[in-house]
Amino acid sequence: QLQLVESGGGLVQPGGSLRLSCAVSGFTLDYYAIGWFRQAPGKEREGVSCINSSGSTDYVDSVKGRFTISRDNAKNTVYLQMNSLKPEDTAVYYCARRRSYYCSGYRGYDYWGQGTQVTVSS
Repeated sequence: QLQLVESGGGLVQPGGSLRLSCAVSGFTLDYYAIGWFRQAPGKEREGVSCINSSGSTDYVDSVKGRFTISRDNAKNTVYLQMNSLKPEDTAVYYCARRRSYYCSGYRGYDYWGQGTQVTVSS
């Protein structure tokens, strides 16, 4: 059964850090791009970052320099390291599999995890 399972969310103070994990199963991670998305209350879901099968990465402007996406194919896991967190980063974060090995915008994703809540507040 194909699954993506996020973990690592929580409550953190502004300026703090969290590392999200996306554990995948039921498919070979090596052949797919994986994206991270987030949805804040009352807002549309937005793409945050993507990593393609060769490790090239893409970030939305609002997180560049603060977030780092990485992958460990041997562990079937994709990570999102989030530093210098701001209250506006508060959202449910989702990982998703793209129907391709490369990143191209934030469309074309076919399988999604259930999400993990990230709350940035003092």
